[in-house]
Amino acid sequence: MLWQMIILVVSFVVLIKGADTFVDGASSIAKHLNVPDILIGLTIVAFGTSAPEASVSIKAVLSQNSDMVMGNILGSNILNILLILGISAMIAPIHVKNNTIKKEIPFLFLVSLLMSVLIMDIPLGNGSVNMISRADGIAILIFFSIFIYYLVTLAKGGEAEQIESKYSLKQAIVYSILGLAAIIIGGNFVVSSATAIAEVLGVSQRFIALTIVAFGTSLPELVTSIIAAKKGKQDLAIGNIIGSNIFNICFVAGFPAALFGSIIPKDPIGLDLIVMIVTTIILFFFSITDKKISKKEGMSFLMLFIIYYGYLIISQLNLAAI
Repeated sequence: MLWQMIILVVSFVVLIKGADTFVDGASSIAKHLNVPDILIGLTIVAFGTSAPEASVSIKAVLSQNSDMVMGNILGSNILNILLILGISAMIAPIHVKNNTIKKEIPFLFLVSLLMSVLIMDIPLGNGSVNMISRADGIAILIFFSIFIYYLVTLAKGGEAEQIESKYSLKQAIVYSILGLAAIIIGGNFVVSSATAIAEVLGVSQRFIALTIVAFGTSLPELVTSIIAAKKGKQDLAIGNIIGSNIFNICFVAGFPAALFGSIIPKDPIGLDLIVMIVTTIILFFFSITDKKISKKEGMSFLMLFIIYYGYLIISQLNLAAI
């Protein structure tokens, strides 16, 4: 048990450091090839921040561990809003831009609802199992392409951030390969060690994915948002979270399903889906009241986080006692 915990922690470090190294290397390659900065930001950097979730999900799908996939996605999205935005708002009120209120948060709600409807085959479609099929995955990816198109058109109207090339072309290629290898290796060990821990503790893999795995893969978003909040860049803090949540649903769920086949969770996930959608709705209403998330609202997020995860822990303890 202790050894598996050590492996899990080390795997998270390798996974996150690998994502960071891959972003730096791939961005440098793109700069050497004269790829526009905005395209680098929308593709390589956006992928890099959610690479931990993507790596874990792909490995879990290949291992036929769909509970790990859905638990990771739902847990990360819930953590991102309740915990990370909650902490960020406690540091400094988060001012929300009009585009975020009118377009980005509604789009997050739309894709959250879309995934929830697609996976609920038993209550909504009289299916034998709840699943995200290959067709569902392709549909989700289509919505993702719409979001990318929106980001490109939005970026054309603003000032592009200049991304410097950190390495020579040869160095960049080496760092990209090393970073990608670390992402793959880290993701493999996260799934295997988390599965082993669940078996030893006698808890569901859904619970481990919603808690330990979701928190570990959300560390890049946590660090980025807290630093942004401390520096007064509140729009970056909330933009990072919304973008990550959209990416988690559209790519982390859609891509493995479209490429490798269906995602069929064994454990009930209805409550987790409801919590994810409700937190998105609360985020929207907090944002439209005075175009900011205040410290009190950040505290509300943290209280909801404690209630939800307290319920998860108590539920698992009750199941273990039976």
